Amino acid sequence: MKLIYVFHSGFVIEATGFSILIDYYKDTGVNPRHGYVHDELLMQEKPLYILSSHAHPDHFNKEILSWKERKNNITYIFSRDILHHGKAAEEEAVYLLKGESHEDEQLTIKAFGSTDAGVSFLIRAEGKTIFHAGDLNNWHWKAESTPEEIAVMEYDYLNEVALLRQTTTRLDLAMFPVDPRLGNDYALGAEQFIDRIEVGLFAPMHFAESYQALPAFCQYARERNTPCICWKEKGESIEF
Repeated sequence: MKLIYVFHSGFVIEATGFSILIDYYKDTGVNPRHGYVHDELLMQEKPLYILSSHAHPDHFNKEILSWKERKNNITYIFSRDILHHGKAAEEEAVYLLKGESHEDEQLTIKAFGSTDAGVSFLIRAEGKTIFHAGDLNNWHWKAESTPEEIAVMEYDYLNEVALLRQTTTRLDLAMFPVDPRLGNDYALGAEQFIDRIEVGLFAPMHFAESYQALPAFCQYARERNTPCICWKEKGESIEF
């Protein structure tokens, strides 16, 4: 399989018989209508699964629904909050709540929880186990939150990780937030994640253009025998 970094929390997973696009926000090009997604992914003949973890605009771009007019083998799999917010109609997608699954002959997708909106996704396909966190993270805004609020957030986050660990103790690939807006502890949630679940390849996300935040965390990960991708630009890819 191949992983392509699109932007922010957006990724493409290229499998043998299908592709997956997760949390599309913007394409890799300067022009929003050009880049890997528009110029390559949508031109492929093989089936495409498009996943969106929640309705926030940096994870869900309504443009994706128009692509069915140019490609007839797209399956949309969304968090149910996208339906509740009126971003898509009932017939346009498969909608998942935490604990629900979609399964077909190609893959299985199970929705896990989030500490913000929507869900996270556990994907099993072609013998690999893949996790996209959506907005699941230890979101601790120390300048704005009380110690009690921070403690509750950490408890909720670690509980979600524990639930995931009950299903799998190893992931071939994890896409997970490393967000410098959180300040000095920007990678705390990611550190806690790899300390609890074995990850074959860690792909940081949710950092927008702040590539300079990645090397320090990647060093932490590698010291714990977790390979980590230190992205440098949109459109980079890696085999896993």
